Amino acid sequence: MGLCFLLTLFLGSFFGSIFMLGPVLPLMLLSPAWYRWVTDRIVATWLTLPVVRYLYTIVSFVCTALSTILIVSKQPYRVENTRARSDEFAEKNGLPKYEYVLHPRTTGFTFIVDTLRKGDNLDAVHDITVAYPQNIPQTERHLLLGLFPREIHFHVRRFSAACLPSSAEQLQRWCQERWREKEQRLCAFYRSEPRCFDQPEARVPPCKSQLRVALIKAASLLYWSAFITLCCAGLWLWTPLRLYFLLMVIFFLCQQRVTGGVELMELACHRHNPRVNQG
Repeated sequence: MGLCFLLTLFLGSFFGSIFMLGPVLPLMLLSPAWYRWVTDRIVATWLTLPVVRYLYTIVSFVCTALSTILIVSKQPYRVENTRARSDEFAEKNGLPKYEYVLHPRTTGFTFIVDTLRKGDNLDAVHDITVAYPQNIPQTERHLLLGLFPREIHFHVRRFSAACLPSSAEQLQRWCQERWREKEQRLCAFYRSEPRCFDQPEARVPPCKSQLRVALIKAASLLYWSAFITLCCAGLWLWTPLRLYFLLMVIFFLCQQRVTGGVELMELACHRHNPRVNQG
């Protein structure tokens, strides 16, 4: 089951990049804003596939906002080098050593917040802590064996942009304080019986009923199964499609080497687009 699921994820993303994102690439030159709008929805369609197993849990926390930073923390992989680097950083900066989280990168966080503030694009920061009361997949091998988490718990807090500290130094301390709370929260979670966060369970809005979520699951599985099957059949039977496929693969490989990625191409088009510059 795990191998089939990962294979479906890979083929969905691979064929999706070629046959769904590929045809809209010229739109990047004409209107970067419209290109971003279209590709965001294409990617969102693909994202229904990896979360289909836990879709009912995840959609309960979808928020509508102008621009949102997600601070996501979960019990880290048991990689000694990663833990050692985090402990070394804590010793150098006089910070406590953590067991369940790694120390945050406050410099990057403050830079993102300041940049979004300057453009008046920051609506809120959502602090999300993820915990696994039972099995915790540590490597890709666990996923290949089908050892997916049986249950996932989320602790969500929303901080509006207006309540965030103004200076970079205060913002760094604010971020570090949130991580200290995460460590305490996860410590209490894994020591409690039954394992759960000390807060009321979130209520699912009526628009996200179990029936609606079940229909989304079914539609996602049906769509992506049919999409992958049709892509394979088309490549096997239709020569023009094989030619298009080959050209797109060459394009993606070349642009990765020349420009560093489609995202950098999009950024360059955004900067040089006359309509954007005039706005």
